[in-house]
Amino acid sequence: MIQTADRPAALADLNVLVHSCHSCPLGNTRTKAVPGEGNIDADIMLIGEAPGYYEDQQGRPFVGAAGQFLEQLLGSIGLKRHEVFIANVVKCRPPQNRDPLPEEIGACSDWLGQQLDIIRPKVVVTLGRYSLARFLPGQPIGRIHGQARKVAGQWVMPMYHPAAALHQGSLRKTIEDDFRKIPAILEVAMKEQQPVLVMQPTVPETPAVEQGKLF
Repeated sequence: MIQTADRPAALADLNVLVHSCHSCPLGNTRTKAVPGEGNIDADIMLIGEAPGYYEDQQGRPFVGAAGQFLEQLLGSIGLKRHEVFIANVVKCRPPQNRDPLPEEIGACSDWLGQQLDIIRPKVVVTLGRYSLARFLPGQPIGRIHGQARKVAGQWVMPMYHPAAALHQGSLRKTIEDDFRKIPAILEVAMKEQQPVLVMQPTVPETPAVEQGKLF
């Protein structure tokens, strides 16, 4: 495990490697790689699918319309963007915003794994089916969205991708309702990580011997 003092340097080194990565063909078609950004001490890590047009241009995750909705969702639970960490399963934009291919997801898998090791979030929020598949492969998002569960010791909250609400307005309320469940899950996760105080057993006092009384 990366030592706490080494985490900022480890994250900076990882970002450099992502920017120079050509492990799959997306490295040849991207404008900018999008490693991810946010608070290295974040309790919540949100993981999307892949960068879109604006993310590819700026090298930052969730800066388009879906990103604006994500910031509104964060605001609904009292959080700002800079208080969480935001990343994607795939670090480079697939051409024409197509779905990422299995080999592209595989090429980026280690980058995401290292980010999880560095950030150490208490709750991971998966946004969309590709990030859901990272933790719960084979599970349909339509059935398990909004239902937090532990996966290998990590609390995971599956959610629809914010972009889904832009294409299907009926999902907006569902996403908003699911998002409001996050604080309760975070509270549970934080309580689990609190150190347990071990109470020393008390030794009963020896009764005082009454003056002049023999036992």
